[in-house]
Amino acid sequence: MASPSRDVRVVITNRVFPETLALLEARATVVANRDPEPWPRALLLEHAAAANALVAFMPDRIDDAFLAACPHLALIAAALKGYDNFDVASCTRRGVRLTVVPDLLTAPTAELAVGLTIALARRLLAADSYMRSGRFAGWRPQFYGTGLDGSIVGIVGMGAVGRAIAVRLAGFGCRMLYADPQTLPAADAERLGVAPVALDALLATSDFILLAAPYDAASHHLIDCAALARVKPGAYLINPARGSLVDEEAVAEALAEGRLAGYAADTFEMEDWARADRPPGIAPELLADRGRTVLTPHLGSAVDRVRRAIELEAARNVIRWLDGVPLVGCVNPEAAP
Repeated sequence: MASPSRDVRVVITNRVFPETLALLEARATVVANRDPEPWPRALLLEHAAAANALVAFMPDRIDDAFLAACPHLALIAAALKGYDNFDVASCTRRGVRLTVVPDLLTAPTAELAVGLTIALARRLLAADSYMRSGRFAGWRPQFYGTGLDGSIVGIVGMGAVGRAIAVRLAGFGCRMLYADPQTLPAADAERLGVAPVALDALLATSDFILLAAPYDAASHHLIDCAALARVKPGAYLINPARGSLVDEEAVAEALAEGRLAGYAADTFEMEDWARADRPPGIAPELLADRGRTVLTPHLGSAVDRVRRAIELEAARNVIRWLDGVPLVGCVNPEAAP
C-alpha cells in the first residue's frame, strides 16, 4: 500500500463508518464530521477551503460559490446516486471531477418503494397505533385497505430503480404500466411484465402510482394540480425518488378533497438543495394527515451493509485519484485535473 501523504487534505462532510474513515486516514490528512448532523455551510466551507478532495453526501449543496471558496479542490467523491444538488457545469469549468455511486442504492430504494406501498394501502400505521392504544380486543371489521393483487400499478420512470420496482412487484398479481420518455425494448418490457403508456393514461388508470424518475428542470412538479386532476379517483401516490417531483401542497389538497386515497414519501421538496425556492419544511397539511400518509426520513438506502458499501466506494474513488488510476462513476471525466 502506498504511504500516506499528509500534504493531501480530504474533508468528509457527514458522519461515516469507522472503516471508511480508516481507509482515508491511511492515505491523507482527513478532516471529518463526526456528528449526526451536517455541518452548517459556513463551517463546511471553513474546513473545505484548503481541501484537495471532498467526500460529500445528500445534504451538501455544491454550487459555483462553494467551488470558488475551495481553490485547491480537485475531486468530489459523492456517496449518492442523484446529484442534482451539485453544479456539474461549474465543477467541470473549475477542473473538479465529480463521482457518484450509481448502482448500490437501486435495490434498497426499490424495496422501500414496495414497503411504502403496502404500508399505505393496508393502513399499517393506523393499525399499529390502534394496537398500542390498548383497545384491541380481537378481530373486528375495521382498517380495511387496498391490496396490490388485481390492481393496476403505474411506474413513472423506467430507469434502474423503476425496473427494480417492477421486478419486486412481479409476484403481487398486479398489472404494471410505465411511462418514460425512453421506451424499453419489447423483450425487456415483456421480461419485466410492464406495458408502456403515456403519462396521462398512466395517471388516469393506475390504482397505485410509483415515482421513479430523476429530478431535473423538466420533471420539476411533474405531479402538480393539473396532473392530480387527471389521476384516477382513489389512487395512491408513492414517492421514493425526489421530493420536487411532486407539489406537496397540491398533494395535500388532493388528499383533503378525496381525489387521492393516500400518499407515501421518502423524499421531500425541502431536501432539494439545488432549488433556490425550496420550501423550508414539509407541507404541514401532509404532516397532520396521519390517516392517509406514510412519511419516512429518506430511508431509501438506509440498509447497514448498503450504506457501508456506498461510503467505501466513494472513499475508494479518493484512493483511485491519489493513485492516478481511472475513477469509477465519474459524471464529468472531461474536467481538466
